[in-house]
Amino acid sequence: MNQGKMRWSVLATTVLSVLAIGSPHAQTQTADILIRGGTIYDGSDGNKGFVGDIAVLGDRIVYVGPHASVSAKKVIDARGMIVSPGLIDGHAHPDFPPADFLNNSDAALREIPAWVRQGVSTLVLGVDGMGTPDLKNAFAHESQIGIGTNVASYVGFGAVRERVIGNDARAPSATELAAEKQLVVKGMCEGAIGFSAGLFYAPQSFAKTDEVVALAIEAAKRGGIYDTHQRDESSYTIGLINSTKEVLQIGREANIPVHFGHIKALGSDVWGKSADVIKLIEEARARGQNVTADQYPWTASSTGLDAALVPRWVEDGGYPAMIKRFNDPNLTERLHKEMTENLRRRNGAHSILLLNKGFPWTGKYLDEVARNWKIDPVDAAIRIMRQSQMVLVISFNMSQADVDNFMKQPWTVTSSDGSPGHPREYATFPIKYADYVKKRHVIDLGFFIRHSTGLAADMYMLDRRGYLRNGYFADVLVFDPNQYGPRATYMNPSLPAVGVTALLINGKLAVDHDKVIPVLSGRPLPHKTPAGTCL
Repeated sequence: MNQGKMRWSVLATTVLSVLAIGSPHAQTQTADILIRGGTIYDGSDGNKGFVGDIAVLGDRIVYVGPHASVSAKKVIDARGMIVSPGLIDGHAHPDFPPADFLNNSDAALREIPAWVRQGVSTLVLGVDGMGTPDLKNAFAHESQIGIGTNVASYVGFGAVRERVIGNDARAPSATELAAEKQLVVKGMCEGAIGFSAGLFYAPQSFAKTDEVVALAIEAAKRGGIYDTHQRDESSYTIGLINSTKEVLQIGREANIPVHFGHIKALGSDVWGKSADVIKLIEEARARGQNVTADQYPWTASSTGLDAALVPRWVEDGGYPAMIKRFNDPNLTERLHKEMTENLRRRNGAHSILLLNKGFPWTGKYLDEVARNWKIDPVDAAIRIMRQSQMVLVISFNMSQADVDNFMKQPWTVTSSDGSPGHPREYATFPIKYADYVKKRHVIDLGFFIRHSTGLAADMYMLDRRGYLRNGYFADVLVFDPNQYGPRATYMNPSLPAVGVTALLINGKLAVDHDKVIPVLSGRPLPHKTPAGTCL
């Protein structure tokens, strides 16, 4: 054992042995940080909060309870504050350009300020099928350069399929399927928590269910879960209900826990169907199937303009093939008709806000751009996609009642789906607290904390995270219940949240009274596979 680990082990054992109320020796003990007098919600189910102290030594919690008679190098006065585990974001994109918080050469950006200012200590990456199979290298790189939050990751179907098959709309050959399986195995054995898919997106949308099942089986063998941006959250292809049934089928056939990423009912065609989706999930859970979900507390989503409006057959072969089809006069009528229908599904051109920076249409709604150009909104969308291969949009397409309904379920945890241009990147957890807890009382404070910490840690199999318990890693949030809230809006999406008194990540102070501290104390969190499954 190295000297650092030996020091923690000896001191932690000593502190744990004497930090009993009334112990005559407690006054002589020293912790690194003492959080004093806050109302503690420890992340467990049914916890109503109690006033007490938390002592931290090294990267671990060594005491949680009533008044601790212990001295500390640093004391955080948490009187009147809420103390909880660091928040866990179950679906995030901090590696998206232009900032790419994870890999940026600027250490201040690698602190991942958008998230830590909300009190987030752990991000789950590789979602929507984007997770690299090369996780060993990714985790090593993150450890070497330093990152601000902990990160766990999936191995992604999109990354796997593109590497083996490319962007083609076809089934894999037997040899190609074997190669896909090996990449999933590689990702799992290098620390993935499971296998993610984005079956809504090309080229993943070209896959049949049996291909997904075959790969999910490999993740199941190695203790993983199946996370999915399901094939249809609306009425694009098979519809929301049949898509939900497909997710459950994949879970049953692969014998793997299934997790719905950013669960929703998208577009007026399916408003109100949250009840039907919940019924299907509850029935599956009653039969013993492990089914969970994450959700962001917004009525607007964000995606690519092509994903929102372009039929998938147009994307067969990737961006160059799409542009070629745009140019084919024989396809114009069919393309325009189908894109018009997709725009209707998204609630019309006024529901599409264009995000990319540096263009004449930046920050405008699609209908406004079309009027300025004196053309149809679909033609305007095609012109925009000719100018940029990836056009991000905000799409206002969900009913508040459905969002509330999904949020209240015992199997739904919090996520941001945070990406540039949408305020969810900077404000998801604060708006959930400010609007859904304090203002509208959709959920209570204990539910908010439980479903943003301990329950999420259980779902994502995060070792000794998500709870305020002795011996657990010291990811601890202190926030002001009167001040904690969002500042970001749809028009100003990059304003940091406020109200975080302190955030500890692995025992280091990462945020102090809304100021980000340059410590880069986050860590990769590789998942350990069952013995004998990665020989």
